[in-house]
Formats: sequence, C-alpha cells, structure tokens
Amino acid sequence: MKSVFALTICTLFSILEVVKGVTIANKSIPFTYNETNFLLHGKPVQILAGQMDPQRIPQQYWRDRLQKVRAMGLNSISSYIFWDLLEPKEGNWDFSGMNNVAQYFKIAQEEGLMVLLRPGSYICGEHTWGGFPAWLSEVPGMVVRSNNEPFLNATKSYITRLAKELKPLLVTNGGPIILVQVENEYGSYGSDKQYTSTLRDMWKEAGFDVPLYTTDGDGISYLKGGVIENVLAETDGGGGNVEGAFATRQNYLANTSSSGPFIDAEYYTTWLDLWGSPHQTTDANGAKTVMGDLDWLIKNGSSFSLYMVHGGTNFGFSAGADWSTVLTPVTSSYDYGAPLDESGQPTDLFYDIQKTIKANLPAGEKLPKMPKATTMISIANITMKPVASLFDTLPKPVIKQQPVNMESLGQSNGFTLYRTTSQMAASGMLKLSDYPRDRILVYVNGKRQGLFDSTFPLPQAVNLTVSKGDSIDLLVENMGRINYGPRIPDQRKGIVGNVTLNEKMLEHWSIYTLPLDNPSTMIKAAKSSNHSSDVPTFYQASFNLHTIGDTFLSTPGWTKGMVWVNGNNLGRYWMIGPQQQLYVPGCWLKKGTNEIIILELEQVNATTVSGITTRSWANRPNPSVPQIVSN
Repeated sequence: MKSVFALTICTLFSILEVVKGVTIANKSIPFTYNETNFLLHGKPVQILAGQMDPQRIPQQYWRDRLQKVRAMGLNSISSYIFWDLLEPKEGNWDFSGMNNVAQYFKIAQEEGLMVLLRPGSYICGEHTWGGFPAWLSEVPGMVVRSNNEPFLNATKSYITRLAKELKPLLVTNGGPIILVQVENEYGSYGSDKQYTSTLRDMWKEAGFDVPLYTTDGDGISYLKGGVIENVLAETDGGGGNVEGAFATRQNYLANTSSSGPFIDAEYYTTWLDLWGSPHQTTDANGAKTVMGDLDWLIKNGSSFSLYMVHGGTNFGFSAGADWSTVLTPVTSSYDYGAPLDESGQPTDLFYDIQKTIKANLPAGEKLPKMPKATTMISIANITMKPVASLFDTLPKPVIKQQPVNMESLGQSNGFTLYRTTSQMAASGMLKLSDYPRDRILVYVNGKRQGLFDSTFPLPQAVNLTVSKGDSIDLLVENMGRINYGPRIPDQRKGIVGNVTLNEKMLEHWSIYTLPLDNPSTMIKAAKSSNHSSDVPTFYQASFNLHTIGDTFLSTPGWTKGMVWVNGNNLGRYWMIGPQQQLYVPGCWLKKGTNEIIILELEQVNATTVSGITTRSWANRPNPSVPQIVSN
C-alpha cells in the first residue's frame, strides 16, 4: 500500500500550510478521520511521529532537536505536558523557560511538524508522580485518577489554564496541534467510565475542538478499561508485534464510536533506565525489528509515534519511580536508547529509521538536511573543595509533636531533616510505622548509624544506642514519586506515621525543609565551615572555559548525590549505575568562570570531576545496604 504513503508525502505541503498559519479554504474541519484514514483538509495523511517532551530539553535546544526529527523523516511530534512543573504551588503558574510549552509548539510549526498533545493530567512518562503536583496530596479528600470531586476540580483548573496557552495552537486555529490525548493508559489502572468521560467533556468544554484520543496497552483488558465513548482509541506496541496489536485493536473496536485509523501510539524504540539495573539499548537484531515494524506500518497505511525519538533529561528532582516489590527509581538520564541520544546526537538507530522512511518515499521526494552537529567539549579535572556540611545550612525548623509528611510543610522535592532529642538512655531497634519514603540516613550526634532504604526489601530497622540528651537525626531523601501502578494515590514523602526506639514512640521533632533550590546561597549562609566525611557535605569549585559545548560530567569515586552547574540542577549521580555521567548542556555553560556544586551524601574516594565527550554505562555494587528485619 505504498500509494497511501505517497499521498502522505504529497499532502505534506498541506501540512506545512497549516503549520505556517496560512489561511486554508476548508478551515471548518481542517483535521478529522474516517474508519481507515486521518484526513487533513479532506486528504489522507499518515502520522509519522516521535515522542519528545519540551520540559526535558533546555529551551535553547528545542529547534535543533525538532529539526533533527524532521531530518529523520517524521512529520509529527508527541509531547507530554508536566503539570507539576507548570503549577509547583497551587495557583502559582510558571510558563517560562522549559515550561514555555506554547513556544515549543510554535517552533514545531515553523519546522513543519504536526503535534499530538498528551497533556494528562496524568502522563506517567517516568516523571515524578506521573506529572501530578505534590500539593495535591494536601487537598482534603483528594484521590487522584478517580471520579473524585477535589481531583476533578483541580484537573479542571489545570485544563482551563492550559487552554489559555494552547488553544491558539490548535489546528482549528491554524496551529500544529491535531490530536489531544485524554488521560494516559488508564486501562492499565482502572475502568471508571464516569471518570474518563468527565475528563473527555472537560477538554471539549475548554475549547479543545480537535479530535480526542486515548492510548492503552495492546491487550483487550487494557482497551476495556481505557476506551471512552466517542473518543478515538489507540494502542501501544512494538517488538515485532505491530501486526498483532493492529489486529487486536481493529477486532475489538469494530463498529464502535472509538474505531478509526490505527496509530501505534507508543512504538518502543528501547526502554527506560532504573537505578541499579542494566542500561537499556538496541542491538543490531533489535534495530532490524524496529525497521521491519515501521516498514509494515507505513506500507499498511497506519501511523506511529516512536517512544522516544529523543528522551532528554530528568533534570533536578523530576525523575519518577516504579514499584514492583521494592522502589525502583528512574535515572536522571532519560536517554531511553532513543534515535537521538540524551545530548541530541543521532545514533545508529536514528539512521536505521531514516533509511526505512527514505525507502518508502515517492520518487523525487527528499528529507530535510540535518542541522549542524552540537559541539562536544572535554573539561580537565576540576578539584572539588568541601565547603559546608548540609547540617550547617539548616533553615528555621517547624516544631511538631509527631513527624509530618513533606507536602504538609509546603515542600515538594529534595530532602527533609527530622531531629529529636533523646529523653532517656535507650538501646534497641529504631523503626518506622510506615515504609520509608524513600531513603533515610540515621545519625546520632552527627555520626551515621545506618539507613532505611525502600529500594531494598521491607521491613527494615536500625540498631541504636543513645544516652539522654543525644540528638537523633533522620535525613529523608525523596527519590521520586511513583509514576505507575496501584500505589499512585498515596505519594506523600518524608516521614509518614510514627518513629519508635525500642518500641517507645519518639516525640518533639524539629523538622527542616531542604528543597535545595539554591545551594550556593545555602553555602554562603552556613553556620560553620566545618565538615565531616560522616555527614552529607557540599563541595564547590570554579572552572574556566574558552570554548562552550555540551559535555558529560564524570564522577568516578563519588558515591551518591546531586550536582549543580551555574545554578542548574543536573540531577542525581549514584555509583550503582547504570548512569555514570551527568549531561551538561552547553547552553548552561559560559566562557570564563563557571561554578559547580556537589552535595555528596556518603563518603567519597575522589576529589575531582571532569567533562568527557563520550559517555559510558555500568553497574556497580551498592555500598549502602540497610539492615533487613524479618517478619
């Protein structure tokens, strides 16, 4: 059915007219579909898309990445929107920088790309809490992803505010947005049709007058839960089973209001990376499978969206987590083994996919040229100097009789320190009434005694011996809110519940919020320059550059912590891998003097870091194994 793809390419001129905002004669219904085809101004068009999320990419690089997507042969992008980054505090909206999603889609227009908008409000995407803002946890009666009035009210507010930004960019207004997804893979989670139909109506009422669609797994059970009446239903797939996914969907949806042309809405190019697990990549055999699947989809007249075409980075604290039997946090890198790697460089898979698309082009058609490659630079060893203990940078505490969760303190991310003074001499097991959320370093008088860690089997406890008047500190690290599965509703962090020592409840807590928004300011305000290898320590250095470019920050010998360069939070490093370097965008560097700050949580066997041009992946043993207590 190559003739269908020929129609697609011929129709691309019409796409560019819409994208560039030229007035179109048939403006009333610029994009729609029938049972077998998407129709752009009445002409069949295939959607050849790739997932790329603006809030994972520095805005200075948006055009470069979008140009590369076009050069690979795609005519569309799919993009998640992360609600939590747009509204970090209830009612306080931020559409600047990497959150300027409207500008991202305008650039997509200019580069000749249609847009499949995936705004959630739940998006999963290995993003913390699937995109939900942390403050939802503190709304009375809140149950996310349900037909729950507080949740629906908050969601409506989000949709209404997003509409102000994005309605001008709908295809019905001459923009590039042709489809809007309702929720995300809900059939993997539930089957409440009242909830999903309410969401459908919210998007329509907010003025999103383009076709709506759902995405679910490629099994009947997923479709049963996720399909919404009068909303186009699509499925995920990959790995050599696109024909099966196509047949399953077509048979299940036949003669329903959700049937229509097929999009493999998440064709998995590879998979995500989790801390402590092997790096995911595509070998030569895997690449052949991808090429065969995409070739079949194109020749069959179907559409697809590569997940991911470019993954980008989970900067700062934005990475999420999964849970099987233990917590499995997502790495800061969202490289995903994608055709464009984390730094935006084309991989072998990029050229394999480009070759497949080229082979299906009509005679005489050519793909756009690749933009100029991004400069990669090396940075010689930077000697890091310890400058302050984290415990010497504490803000004014909140005083509570019992511990309270992070969100109730107005905090979303980072660390929270819980401190109490022992009222008597005691020896025994320090225990939590709830599971650790997520990693808790335990100190007595500033000396580390052990840890709780939800990446290990539960329950856990730490043996302590204290005297009257001893200071007991519990430093809690939020490793990312769970973004998938049944644990989603309760993603409070910090300490939830009580803490006991030798079966006696500890009370009278001083609680310190440490979101680490500005570590440079924290260091300057430190009460002392004393530091100890036994407690989390800030290291600082400056380095000079004559040439600007991207690099990967290499941290051999460092154990676990966070890195900031010129005030930008690069994310987490952790020696257990598979990620062994942190991506540093060149747009965040400058000629002359640059600042780097590291918060190291453990002991280190290094004093330097460096910038390298080619990254590596590896797994190493975890040096911190908590004490496991049997049932």
